[in-house]
Amino acid sequence: QVQLVESGGGLVQAGDSLRLSCAVSGRFFTNIQTGWFRQSPGKEREFVALITWTTGDTAYSDTIKGRFTISRNNADDTMYLQMNGLKSEDTAVYYCAARRSLPLYNQDARSVDWWGQGTQVTVSS
Repeated sequence: QVQLVESGGGLVQAGDSLRLSCAVSGRFFTNIQTGWFRQSPGKEREFVALITWTTGDTAYSDTIKGRFTISRNNADDTMYLQMNGLKSEDTAVYYCAARRSLPLYNQDARSVDWWGQGTQVTVSS
């Protein structure tokens, strides 16, 4: 069982930066991937980024590539999402996610085994 707790959401202006954190705990093996998905009202939950815990290999949605960076700190089991150049369309609830390792091209929300509670990010234009 894996527990995920997000923090760092908030209200920012377009062009600002924000960093989300996700504390990963529980009994998990290192062959997991963690990542971020987001969901806006009336829309399906969509993939943002993934990172493989052991290798650090990453995958990004084309929508945020070049603006967002995912990283993890194995020493304290924390994952981050650095978001730069935020746009109003980035407004959503951001969910921390974890799953047993799969090919990184599998970016389906149904592949996720564990979810965090979500943190709201609001970008005003």
